[in-house]
Amino acid sequence: MQPKLRWVVLLGAAIMVAAAPYARPVLATPASGGFVSTTLAVGRFGDIHVFNHLVPPDFWNSGQNSDVWHSFQKTKGASDVYVQSNVFPPGASSGWHTHPGHSLIIVAAGTVTAYDGDDAECSPHVYTRGMGFVDPGGDHVHNIRNEDAVEARTVVVQLIPADAGRRIDAADPGNCAF
Repeated sequence: MQPKLRWVVLLGAAIMVAAAPYARPVLATPASGGFVSTTLAVGRFGDIHVFNHLVPPDFWNSGQNSDVWHSFQKTKGASDVYVQSNVFPPGASSGWHTHPGHSLIIVAAGTVTAYDGDDAECSPHVYTRGMGFVDPGGDHVHNIRNEDAVEARTVVVQLIPADAGRRIDAADPGNCAF
């Protein structure tokens, strides 16, 4: 072996040995308990620039803004919009995961409980039929579970960058006992 190559091999081996005590497996937590997610529709959009602002007719005269509603959405480049149907049999879990964009989640049947990966208290957020909630996506790791005795269903609308993976499995953050 040439002296230069020998040094490269030795240096690589030394780095591996030095890093070994700090290495730990990162295990994704896939869905469990029969959780099934089905894509109902997907559409490709170009740049999105939406701004809505609704105020009551007497807003300027009354000084009250209790009815003001804002909606902003702006993207640059292509986006994919997914409509998903999720089925959670009793005891099912989505597993810890995130998405590259945000999701609007509507509970269509039953009850789901959402947990946030960065919540040290592992506080349950319970949503029942007819309720909706937002998953901001990005680095927001979460797990949605059916902790009830009857099937739960959600319908989800997701906006993500075009061709991005819709779901990103994440390691168990270790904040919940389940």
